[in-house]
Amino acid sequence: MKLLALEASQNSYYYLPRYQQIEDFGGVLYVLNGVGTEDLWPSERYRIAGSNHIDDLIEHAKAWHAEESFDGVLTFSESGVVLVAAVAEALGLPGIGVDAARTSRNKLIMRQAHEKGGAAHPDYRFVEDLDSALQAAEDFGYPVILKPTLGAASNFVFRVDDEEKMRERYAQAREGIDRMTWYNMEAEGLDLGPHGLLVESFLDGHEHLIEALAWDDEVYLGSIVDRVTSEGETFDDDVHHAPTSLTPDQVAEVHAVVTAGVRAQGITRGALHAEIRFHQGKPFLLEIAVRPGGGGLDHMARLSAGYDPIRGLMDVSRGVRPDVHHFSPTGLHTAAMCLICPGGVIASIDVPPAVNESEALYYLKIFAKPGDLIKRPPLGNNIFGGIGALGASFDEAMRNANDLAGKIEVKLSETQK
Repeated sequence: MKLLALEASQNSYYYLPRYQQIEDFGGVLYVLNGVGTEDLWPSERYRIAGSNHIDDLIEHAKAWHAEESFDGVLTFSESGVVLVAAVAEALGLPGIGVDAARTSRNKLIMRQAHEKGGAAHPDYRFVEDLDSALQAAEDFGYPVILKPTLGAASNFVFRVDDEEKMRERYAQAREGIDRMTWYNMEAEGLDLGPHGLLVESFLDGHEHLIEALAWDDEVYLGSIVDRVTSEGETFDDDVHHAPTSLTPDQVAEVHAVVTAGVRAQGITRGALHAEIRFHQGKPFLLEIAVRPGGGGLDHMARLSAGYDPIRGLMDVSRGVRPDVHHFSPTGLHTAAMCLICPGGVIASIDVPPAVNESEALYYLKIFAKPGDLIKRPPLGNNIFGGIGALGASFDEAMRNANDLAGKIEVKLSETQK
């Protein structure tokens, strides 16, 4: 099984562990980056196009495909989903199509599709200036959510509680989205839809992250994770727990709304990451991305629900029906959290043996290295890693994750200004 992974602009070494998982699961992975470092992947299966333009990436992918006959094309990056759809079409390989990819990448087009398809979603409005943002907030009623149409990882996503705060946050977001990493990692030359800001009505309930899979007319909820973060004005998306606290009836409602969203977005086959939030007792869609969720959500899915999002992506990308079942929790308690430090330049990160050798640890990934700049809201939403721990109960899993995270020491050489 030969698979080609793509990024227009390399996101440091963030996806390296997942590339390694593909090989552990029996795949032979080739990596094509438009712009990247020379040392990411074994040289015989790694190429750098030297350009992040879609035409150049397609040209390089076609030439390599003629040599190797790839079985499928994939990405783990939110900034790569439209790119991969375009390359798959050009190579005649399985894919979701550029239109469905664009709908699943751009939050405005996604919301329009949900509205047309009857999938429950918050009220929304595309706002092109401060006055229209203030008017939307007045119409919906504070609090509201301000978010980019082409964002990722909660960058420049704000809860806005009043007019004064909207004036502050709109200015920060409008300036920030043009330099946002996830936007700038997109391939040049692609039509991604409107690049701007949305104001959405606030959903007042609990939030859940879902690894799902679509195969023809069936949508499967592979795993469901509860978001247990204490919320403020920004969304770090930093603490999760599984198995979910949802009742069987609520799971059925979630399945219905995710299925409606998948069909509205035009996805027939795909490994998906869905986020839903309850409002007045009913589930509403936040988004459905056509890639597995980031961080350690793949590990949580395997442990808590017996579903493997990485294997699912590998199979779907080559047109093979994955081994998937409807949501069936194992009962094993898992907790995961993002590793967050103040903004600034990393001087050092120390992970003591007590962390690496802990029996409770099931996942640890350090993304940052000395010299990296960490941006925290309102300038950005970078984290330096992620950690996950097991426990016999919700409380024990959460306690273990917090204890292990607390042992990791980060020193900064320069603080965020």
